[in-house]
Amino acid sequence: MAACILIADDDAVARRLVENMVQKCGYETVVVDSGDAAIAALTAPDASAIDAVILDLVMPGLDGMGVLAKMRDAGLSVPVIVQTAHGGIDNVISAMRAGAADFVVKPVGVERLQVSLRNALNASALKGELQRIRHSREGRLTFSDIITRAEAMAPVMRAAQKAANSSIPVLIEGESGVGKEMFARAIHGSGERKAKPFVAVNCGAIPDNLVESILFGHEKGAFTGATERHTGKFVEAHGGTLFLDEVSELPLTAQVKLLRALQEGAVEAVGGRKPVKVDVRIVSATNRKLLERVKQGHFREDLFYRLHVLPLTIPSLRARREDIPHLLRHFLARFAAEENRAISGISGEAVAHLAQLDWPGNIRQLENAVYRAVVMSEGDQLGLADFPLLTSQPHHHATEAPTAPLMIEPIAAPSVVSGGEIPIAPLPSAGSLSMLTSTGDVRPLEDMENEIIRFAISHYRGQMSEVARRLKIGRSTLYRKLDEAGVPGHGGKSGEETH
Repeated sequence: MAACILIADDDAVARRLVENMVQKCGYETVVVDSGDAAIAALTAPDASAIDAVILDLVMPGLDGMGVLAKMRDAGLSVPVIVQTAHGGIDNVISAMRAGAADFVVKPVGVERLQVSLRNALNASALKGELQRIRHSREGRLTFSDIITRAEAMAPVMRAAQKAANSSIPVLIEGESGVGKEMFARAIHGSGERKAKPFVAVNCGAIPDNLVESILFGHEKGAFTGATERHTGKFVEAHGGTLFLDEVSELPLTAQVKLLRALQEGAVEAVGGRKPVKVDVRIVSATNRKLLERVKQGHFREDLFYRLHVLPLTIPSLRARREDIPHLLRHFLARFAAEENRAISGISGEAVAHLAQLDWPGNIRQLENAVYRAVVMSEGDQLGLADFPLLTSQPHHHATEAPTAPLMIEPIAAPSVVSGGEIPIAPLPSAGSLSMLTSTGDVRPLEDMENEIIRFAISHYRGQMSEVARRLKIGRSTLYRKLDEAGVPGHGGKSGEETH
């Protein structure tokens, strides 16, 4: 999914010209004809996520300056590029003081607009990364800090947001590296306990003989080496959230005491004489199927039901490929700044390849791949050669070709994608074209051409003008070929509906 640009201009001709230029740069567009409509598009609960705004300053009703003011009042941090037919210095100064990221003078050229959008999106990505890091350290991470546009994540996000408003125990399941701790921090940072501590414990990294001491604390002299009193993680998290990462790795003896602590709302330190009341919200996580651990006898069933009150399963990165280009842009902005490297973008070939890998290590693996590429790259853009450990990995294919497959390269990906232009319409998957019939003969050219056209129609969701443009044929030619192939419902002579 490409970055989405909101275009607000009351002039229909200028609006269409800018829309065409933005789409030529590879972005998706949302177009409105007034300042009020722009604010509605930015603030509506069910509105598309907007990555940047191209805003005309002179409009009837709510003008560009009014839109900037309302965005500032609403706390919206979307970068804005203002455009005006009057390039006076006063207009420029006023717009920049009001929060605009850049300005262009009408009529703007595609190169100037492309550079402005790239810079605005790069700066926005870096700002978002810095804010995410700061929020995480301060315990104020929220769901707005989670980078996702994937449909597969929508139900998980909705359930997690509802859970944040209560103290219901949450169990987060998912493969290693999908961001379970970030979800736990977002649940904490979005609830009533956000001002209280968030304490994370990696249960799989604690030696078995120290689990009880670390979780529940110990008294001085309780065992050899206990030279000081230790309060334990439960007491540290009092009033806040205790995150039990890899909870499935807890030994059975510690599971018994954890169950009692959850039932009674109190913990007893090792060597202690009386229990201590604690008020904690439990969020646990595991990269294993906890129910399977119960069936295998490695996890107590009664504790499972205590933790498994509201289960959340975070999809793997390969199940949400449309998030990969957005993650790439954010990671690139962060690491380029951290390493003081002037890297402005990633090639379209690299984006297309990375978006089709399976990523067994998920987001963590993607993040590390970008980090390595930024450090090792010698150019001002990352290319496929900067990801040598990944280029040998197999691509994800939408279909399996039985013989002699010929990969169809992603049609929409350009040769170069610069910084904030990541992605330029990346494919969630690539098609494959079989060159031979089941008997081993070369397939007729017409059959292969029809298959390519059907793939393009499916990929561009029936937008016939876009299909024709990408295939570099006229729309009438496209309809003629569909008529000849006997494809119904395409909007041609024999079509049943119009796109």
